Amino acid sequence: MVAMYEREREELIERLVRWGYLTKSEIIEAFKKVPRHEFVPTHLRDYAYADQPLPIGHGQTISAPSMIAIMLDSLELKPGQKVLEIGAGSGYNAALIAEIVGPKGKVFTIERIAELSEFGRANLQKTGYGRVQVVVGDGTCGYKKEAPWDRILVTACAPEIPHLLVEQLKVGGKLAAPVGQHYMFQTWLVADKRSEKEISTRERGGCSFVPLVGKHGWKED
Repeated sequence: MVAMYEREREELIERLVRWGYLTKSEIIEAFKKVPRHEFVPTHLRDYAYADQPLPIGHGQTISAPSMIAIMLDSLELKPGQKVLEIGAGSGYNAALIAEIVGPKGKVFTIERIAELSEFGRANLQKTGYGRVQVVVGDGTCGYKKEAPWDRILVTACAPEIPHLLVEQLKVGGKLAAPVGQHYMFQTWLVADKRSEKEISTRERGGCSFVPLVGKHGWKED
């Protein structure tokens, strides 16, 4: 079974490279090392290496591998960086980030749903990424205790980039997030903090994410 998953992982990576989603060696290596099938519900493991999002419970999803490749590429991660992820989910993104920033880097991921945070934390522990810190809380408020951040990744759609996240980003840092309306008319935005008062943004195409719920995001239904 393990050999089957490894073969499927290799085939997925080959497709993503061929399609132009995976271009950076450090991201390719992270995809090779992090076992995606360990981050999805057991009954969906046969679909772990399909290029599609999968439900992980509580109305949340693990993004399609091609979208994750875009997300990581847009952050321009480097070894030793301190990274904040908003929306821990299954823990898969955080594991990839931890692999790229390496043992000298620091990765914190915030999840508002306590039960889901436990799922993500358990997945990270069993796959060797227990150094990732999983925090239960409102991700739209960031995590000031450990700020400032070199990079911030938002994995749910906000009506606009929460100002507290921008404030907690280092000058010279990058923030990437889906911005727009619920499930449609969303754009992947990358923000560069040029100075304390100057932020430049650029678009990386359309996308579709679950809503970012919180004080500075969407209200919970």
